[in-house]
Amino acid sequence: MIERRPFDSLGGADHGWLKAKHHFSFANYHDGRRMGWGALRVWNDDTIASQTGFPPHPHADMEIITYVREGAITHRDSLGNQGRTEAGDVQVMSAGTGITHSEYNLEPGDTRIFQIWIMPDEHGQPPSWGAKPFPAGERSGRFVALASGFKEDGDALPLRTNARVLGATLKAGETTRYALQKDRYAYLVPSKGSVEVNGVRIDARDGVAILNEPSLDVKALADTELVLVDTAR
Repeated sequence: MIERRPFDSLGGADHGWLKAKHHFSFANYHDGRRMGWGALRVWNDDTIASQTGFPPHPHADMEIITYVREGAITHRDSLGNQGRTEAGDVQVMSAGTGITHSEYNLEPGDTRIFQIWIMPDEHGQPPSWGAKPFPAGERSGRFVALASGFKEDGDALPLRTNARVLGATLKAGETTRYALQKDRYAYLVPSKGSVEVNGVRIDARDGVAILNEPSLDVKALADTELVLVDTAR
């Protein structure tokens, strides 16, 4: 099953400093048909104006992954962590028993991010945060785990959930395949460009929900950057 969710069909909000699109129900946007996908609960497509951002606010019991599409995001939290994550790179915050953080765009232009929330497998764990650069060349022509709950993905940022967040960059005409295990839920969004996934066209910032497909055959119709989440139920 492959269900395309066009960008124009997504919920959203315009706060002036923040323009957000929601692939799943979030904040004041509610759609009973789009409450999540497997353990994936939130996929927000945010554009944050220069010198603005999210002031300190709390989270608990959620794995929060930020993929920076353009610009950079500056993070500070109640554990004393500070970091600046640039385009193409990833940060992971395991909220655990509770953490307060802020995220600001301190750059001269807009910052664009995907923020992805995945339900953790266990509760009561201490909070943590980490960030890592992922050069585009390392994921050229193939999917690479950016964040993962699987020990074999040793180069990925750790997640406390049975899931992977993967990235790939493809040149126009290139193809790649991702094997999807039985009963796994996949959700794919091109950050830019367009692709065919098992013959279904997906354009930039569209979402595609995938279930009961043994593999994903991805063909780039243009130079493309992809983010894929693979989760359990």
